[in-house]
Amino acid sequence: MKSKFIPLTSLWRWLDRWQPSEALVLSGVAVLVGLTAGAGVWLFKQLIELVHFALFGQVGAALAPLGGWTLALLPVAGGLVVGLLLHYFVGEERHHGVAGIMEAVALAGGRLRYPRIPVKSLAAAVSIGGGASVGPEDPSVQIGANLGSMFGQWLRLSDELVRALVAAGAAAGIAAAFNAPIAGVFFALEIILGEISGGAFGVVVLAAVVAAVFTQGVSGTQPAFRVPPYAFNSTWELPLYLGLGLLAGPIAAVYIRLLYLAQDVFHSCSLPRWLKPTVAGFIVGIIGVALPQILGVGYETIEEILKGEHFTFWLLAALLIAKLVLTPVSIGGGFPGGVFAPSLFLGAALGAAYGQVAERLFPTLGIVPPAFAMVGMAAVLAGAVHAPLTAIILLFEMTSNYRIILPVMFAVVVSLLLSQRLQRDSVYSLGLARKGVRIQRGRDVEVLEAMTVGEVMQTNTPPLREQDTLGSALDRLLELRRHGLPVLNSAGELTGIITLQDIDRAQLEDLEAYKMRCVGDIATHDLLVAYPDETLGTALQRMSVRDVGNLPVVAREHPRRLLGMLRRADLVRAYNVALARRAAMRHRAQQVRLGAFSGANVEEVVIGAAAPCEGQLISAVAWPRDCVIASIRRGQQTLIPHGDTVLKAGDVLVAVVEGEARSTLREFCRTRKAE
Repeated sequence: MKSKFIPLTSLWRWLDRWQPSEALVLSGVAVLVGLTAGAGVWLFKQLIELVHFALFGQVGAALAPLGGWTLALLPVAGGLVVGLLLHYFVGEERHHGVAGIMEAVALAGGRLRYPRIPVKSLAAAVSIGGGASVGPEDPSVQIGANLGSMFGQWLRLSDELVRALVAAGAAAGIAAAFNAPIAGVFFALEIILGEISGGAFGVVVLAAVVAAVFTQGVSGTQPAFRVPPYAFNSTWELPLYLGLGLLAGPIAAVYIRLLYLAQDVFHSCSLPRWLKPTVAGFIVGIIGVALPQILGVGYETIEEILKGEHFTFWLLAALLIAKLVLTPVSIGGGFPGGVFAPSLFLGAALGAAYGQVAERLFPTLGIVPPAFAMVGMAAVLAGAVHAPLTAIILLFEMTSNYRIILPVMFAVVVSLLLSQRLQRDSVYSLGLARKGVRIQRGRDVEVLEAMTVGEVMQTNTPPLREQDTLGSALDRLLELRRHGLPVLNSAGELTGIITLQDIDRAQLEDLEAYKMRCVGDIATHDLLVAYPDETLGTALQRMSVRDVGNLPVVAREHPRRLLGMLRRADLVRAYNVALARRAAMRHRAQQVRLGAFSGANVEEVVIGAAAPCEGQLISAVAWPRDCVIASIRRGQQTLIPHGDTVLKAGDVLVAVVEGEARSTLREFCRTRKAE
């Protein structure tokens, strides 16, 4: 124990004596993060090759005389090893890979459980080397991010500086994994931090450059893929790249949903956790017998596609569908790994198949299918991770081909917009959103920014028609106790809104006959409207511009189609709900921090009605030995538990638990069945 802290104590004394500037210290740590991340990722790659050689080169060769079906046994063996490693040395985690880093950066000051990274890296190497359909970039990012967090925690730096070092480590991981330092920088800024800040930018760039220099020093300067110099030949090809973007967006959205669908299916399965990767490995292995290209990362297949090797349309379609299904199966089953490489594989297969069809339909354009494969790689990746700059720069750095920048940018933007339309969250943020964590610009969002208009708008507001009389409109307003109502024309389209003030003005103009006038004559037609997908903060700001109390909610694509009404009263009600969400978010942040600092498993359990511990003092409950209650969330309050705290139904307990104490804790909080 002493050996760990003696060097750090000496370092702190040196810092206290010489008092270097914060920028100098941070730059020195960034260099260290980049160097160690580069070395760690290089060792990780060597370990993948060692595992692959041992399984496919040695064990596979020994089993080959028994028949080609024995290939299916290799991912099964890898899954068994992975399951045992994760079960006995890592334990359960709330989020997979990069999503966990994003949560820690947003809620825990970038503090990660870095002691687990050696075992997790070993498990990832066995996964990839054993043939699971996952990529190496996610573990590489984790290696770099955990090293950044480790150095930040050892030096007792502030949350902001630790966050910057985590982002620097993530950039270094991508730079080392793909020999792509610029893409690593954009990955850290777009996905990990969510913003470009002056202090963090320099640290991120420095770490990425150092990692790339180390990687090029030990592995060479060649790009990830050696491909011919394809070019953008004619402007007539641009509509074809538009079609590729229109296909890549839905593929990316389906890919995201299948990833989490597979996780739900495996989570609901009653098999032991350590056995699930074996089942996933069996499924991958069976398909791999017929389509061996889908096993592992698939870089060899991608490079063959980009070089123009002969792949039939139907083989490319089969590879696309198989990869689209087996990557979710692998990750859902528990294989640790990334989604970048499978996204690139999907894009290459999609683009090459699309290019073959375009070549046959338009033979005079001189279409080269591998060029479409390159563009498809960036388009599907951007649609999956919702990081267009990262996707564009990564493709250029991995291929060293900058001649088709226009179609790449065009297809990426089209794919991104369509993917976001079909699936709001990215492959990383969807897992957080499903847990109630909404992250924008690397932070948990503000109270009213966490809710959308569509969540609180009134959809049962009866509209008025333009031909209705003011008398009937006044009666309707008084009956419903509303200040204003929307007005529709005979075609059912929104044309305006009428309020009590409008009727009062009409009454002053003509006290005798105002009731017989039509609603359409005096309604306000110059409307402020809201959209269901925008935040309440935005809508509230718009209402304040004219001091209005009602906003019609309309569809963006059909601005005359009324969806509902948003009132100030709805905002007040929503604010109370948002405060409860804010309390839950802070409670979750405490939970994440507790796990990051303690290194133990943190469990969140809701006390059910008539549970054994309900109505009891905390001191009176026989909690298991390996269980400590850390905090209690009750409504909008977060309570520090004491011995005389009375537990109530609906309380959310956050507890540090180990081993069998987890199941005992759940039993104490589970609703007791009526006898």
